[in-house]
Amino acid sequence: MAAEPKRLTAKIEPLGKKHDRAAFSCGREQLDRYLRKQASQDAKRHIAASFVAVHDQNDATVLGYYTLSAFAVELGALPKPTAARLPHYPLVPATLLGRLAVNQAHKGHGLGEFLLMDALHRAYEHSRHIASAAVVVDAIDDEAHQFYRHFDFIVLPERKDRLFLPMATIGRLFTNS
Repeated sequence: MAAEPKRLTAKIEPLGKKHDRAAFSCGREQLDRYLRKQASQDAKRHIAASFVAVHDQNDATVLGYYTLSAFAVELGALPKPTAARLPHYPLVPATLLGRLAVNQAHKGHGLGEFLLMDALHRAYEHSRHIASAAVVVDAIDDEAHQFYRHFDFIVLPERKDRLFLPMATIGRLFTNS
């Protein structure tokens, strides 16, 4: 019987000056570059909020990160059964999970799932104060697409790289436990 991969213990906190962004490498240059050069600027401009996984609050090593921002989806872009349950507004408020990356040194320990669940929980909690009907992601490649599909994200019919998870589904994740 194969041994279970070692699970990593981590804490999620907002990206700050203390975090060592330069050492982060997930194997995707655009995601590495974003964390190193753009994330703090986006936070200052209220464009996107970045959250990082660290071992503990005194650790500067970024194990992984994700970003959240406000977003809107055209009602007509949603699958018909989903759109039928929503008011007929031209745009539906959503939360964009813009980036999610795990440092290569920490892959295979469940950190991607941990980051995703934290992002979904945070989006759900905030949707109680600022309306959001879903969490939307743009899959960067087939591996990312499969990752999100594994967690029941639904592909938007006209954009195969864009997926969403209704907030009602997310709510059931956190209210039934």
